[in-house]
Amino acid sequence: MIFTRTRRRSRLLDRAHRLYQGVVTQAREQAFYRDCGVPDTLDGRFDMIVLHAVLVLRRLKREGGEGSELGQGLFDVLFGNMEQSLREMGVGDLSVGRRVKAMAEAFYGRAAAYEAALANDDAALADALRRNLFGTVEPDARELDAVAGYVRRQAAALDAQPGEDMLAGDVRFVDPPECGERGM
Repeated sequence: MIFTRTRRRSRLLDRAHRLYQGVVTQAREQAFYRDCGVPDTLDGRFDMIVLHAVLVLRRLKREGGEGSELGQGLFDVLFGNMEQSLREMGVGDLSVGRRVKAMAEAFYGRAAAYEAALANDDAALADALRRNLFGTVEPDARELDAVAGYVRRQAAALDAQPGEDMLAGDVRFVDPPECGERGM
């Protein structure tokens, strides 16, 4: 019985790792930083990961219990990776817990903001992105509109993906927005 639960948990974490890898790969797309004005900083990269993780978690909720369980696995993998990254950057053991807690609080705040914005109009989504994703810079209107349109397209694309694919840990993202070169 214990072996069965352990094996099941291991398979769940394998799928969660695949989802997380997809999230990170998409969040690292250079077009977001080079062309769309997302800050190419630790905070900017964290926010891109959070944005994509929120979109995947939003989709997984539709799959009921198994989707919620996989979503929790994705969350666990994400924050396990964040903790490991902090340690690799030299953050002391006594500070890691405090920093991870702050990151988790930021995650939940952004998740709530994005969920509400996606249920609302484009102005609400642009405002949520301005406050969170672009929190340390002021994007121009073109960049903000392009990223907001991307988020809507991405949410719709995830909604259209078969549940069995998502539950298997397979996620497909749309191409990043074309914002044009910065400063144009």
